[in-house]
Amino acid sequence: MVTATHQRVPAPVLFVAGGLSMYVGAALAVGLFDVLPPTVVALLRLLGAAAVLLAWRRPGRAAWRGSRLARASAFGLATALMNLAFYEAIARLPLGTAVAVEFVGPVAVAAVASRRPRDVAAVALAALGVALIADVRWSGSPSGVLWALAAAGMWAAYILLGKRVATAGNGLDDMAVGFTVAAVLLSPLLMVGGPTALGALADPAVLLLAVGVGVLSSVVPYVLDQLVLRRVGQARFAVLLALLPATATVVGLVALAQVPGLLEGAGIAAVIAAVALRSRDGDVVPDADPR
Repeated sequence: MVTATHQRVPAPVLFVAGGLSMYVGAALAVGLFDVLPPTVVALLRLLGAAAVLLAWRRPGRAAWRGSRLARASAFGLATALMNLAFYEAIARLPLGTAVAVEFVGPVAVAAVASRRPRDVAAVALAALGVALIADVRWSGSPSGVLWALAAAGMWAAYILLGKRVATAGNGLDDMAVGFTVAAVLLSPLLMVGGPTALGALADPAVLLLAVGVGVLSSVVPYVLDQLVLRRVGQARFAVLLALLPATATVVGLVALAQVPGLLEGAGIAAVIAAVALRSRDGDVVPDADPR
């Protein structure tokens, strides 16, 4: 249940906190790419997140039955496939480029869900900001672009299905169930890395790192997503997701001394303007179910 304290925290603040956690987790994941394929790292992230959520939430029997199970499973699979495709993309493309291509998904959701000129303007500003930050290079790896586009499609599904899970009233329990189902269904992909990868999985340090990636990149950001999704519509949620590339730029500046150029600075400003424009309505749950 969302407490009064959570409701007082502006949605953009929650997104920044989730974004910081997500990108610290991404830094850990990049370290694992040296010993494991991206697909295996993504699955370990999922397994770590599922284990932590199950231990924390301990969903009751009702969560494992009927339409609730189906809804949670669809959400879990969409999330898992989104992460898998994104990890494959960033193994082939620069992070900023992959994020820019992936952002096609939430932009499409916002454009479809929006009903007012202000929403459309906010989406346009956010898209412009992301493009400026990422400096997309379409001449890069074709397979990387295809993986990023697949991640974009799964990101759109994540928003749509996540809203249904969040508004059903048992978001965190259903997330635990969904991640568990997805982990079981996708576990055969752990064989992708062959004997070398399986040997690395026997290393306690690798497993501990995988759990850390799962908590930082999945549990913390997605729990915050569930808090926000119960308060805002799909259009605004998609716009708020534009804060993630801006957060990544700030993390790069602080942690990696990557000073943003003029275009990147303009992109950050455009993203902030988009969020501010859409935030003028406040954090009110829409009267109508946004599908």
